[in-house]
Amino acid sequence: MPIRQYGDPVLNQKTADITNIDGAIAALAETMIETMYEAPGVGLAANQVGVQKSLFVYDKGEGAIVVVNPRIVESDGEWTYEEGCLSVPGLSWEITRPNRIHLVGLDLDGNEISVEADEFEGRIFQHEMDHLNGVLLIERLDDDQRRDAKKLLRKRSLSFTSPDPDGLFQLHEE
Repeated sequence: MPIRQYGDPVLNQKTADITNIDGAIAALAETMIETMYEAPGVGLAANQVGVQKSLFVYDKGEGAIVVVNPRIVESDGEWTYEEGCLSVPGLSWEITRPNRIHLVGLDLDGNEISVEADEFEGRIFQHEMDHLNGVLLIERLDDDQRRDAKKLLRKRSLSFTSPDPDGLFQLHEE
């Protein structure tokens, strides 16, 4: 699946909860996992592939996991780490986020997931949750960093054309 890039309006929209975990959701998750590995990345939210559903996949190095309708119910501490994004390729910044979080959600069988995570795993969860809430990494930057990042992205002359026959926006470098 094509990964939506900075500037695509779908990335700024909050996703909808999934009310029925069925074969279509499982197939979407499988395709997202393949896309994440091909990118390569450690996490991918459904809206990054143009699907406005509350679902993300991740692999911290122990195999892919799917989380449906995730929520962060607790956070604590602070940790700064270099963070990049598949939707803003080739760029990364030091981002400060809570160090420890408690994530809840569902697996593909509808079973409850409850994970207490810190550092890298916690960062993956927070990054993907940002996507599902319509927040891009660039919005986590301070004003000067955000201005410089937007200038760099403009310099790349990135633009979107009208949707292709599948309704997907295609990213083109001019």
